[in-house]
Amino acid sequence: MGSIPTRPTNQIKSVTSGWALSSEREPVLVPILLGLTVVTGMVDAVSYLALGHVFTANMTGNVVFLGFAAAGAPGLSVARSGAALLAFLVGAVIGGRLAARMSAGPRHHWTGAAFGAEGVLLFSAMAVSIGRGSSLQIDSLHLYAVIALTGLAMGIRNATVRKLGVPDLTTTVLTLTITGLAADSKLAGGTNAGWGRRVSSVVIMFAGAAVGAWLLRDSLALALGVCAGLSSAAAVAATWRL
Repeated sequence: MGSIPTRPTNQIKSVTSGWALSSEREPVLVPILLGLTVVTGMVDAVSYLALGHVFTANMTGNVVFLGFAAAGAPGLSVARSGAALLAFLVGAVIGGRLAARMSAGPRHHWTGAAFGAEGVLLFSAMAVSIGRGSSLQIDSLHLYAVIALTGLAMGIRNATVRKLGVPDLTTTVLTLTITGLAADSKLAGGTNAGWGRRVSSVVIMFAGAAVGAWLLRDSLALALGVCAGLSSAAAVAATWRL
């Protein structure tokens, strides 16, 4: 009988790795994605409290608001929610194309570029809001500019995080995270798998929302500036640590 052909070790490693995270690299991404989860909480605080009851990071809530607004619920706007949804979709397309075009090279190139783009867009939103106080609801031009810029930033980030595929760290949506925390707990007959990341995501999102609301007492630009700074730090960390 002939011997069974084997592949060289380096080929096996190449085939099995793909986009999957290696055991050495995944821990590096965890603090980066947790930092971006803080940004999500802050952006949600900014968009809901200062941009006229709209979400530019959480599209589940935004679509619900869009439905409420379509039914004539007071305090909500089809135009604002629709603009946020459109900007997010465009950002997700950009993020997806960025990952597809740069996928042949090292992962840290497109990851750092995507998080860097998020930082630039959030800095641009900060620049637009400088001198506008803590709310833009009476200034339509600057209001829609900030909605568009933050929506684009969050769309790019979500597409990138989706490509990375780190379990329990979507940086935006907590419904499945909280469900997993309960459904996989020992009370439900599970093993508490991933409970650390899940709890961290919930706590950090809460903290980000609280900090964002607190910063809005002083200035919308300040809150957006902190968001931009954290996103830029994540971009640098992703570029140099991955």
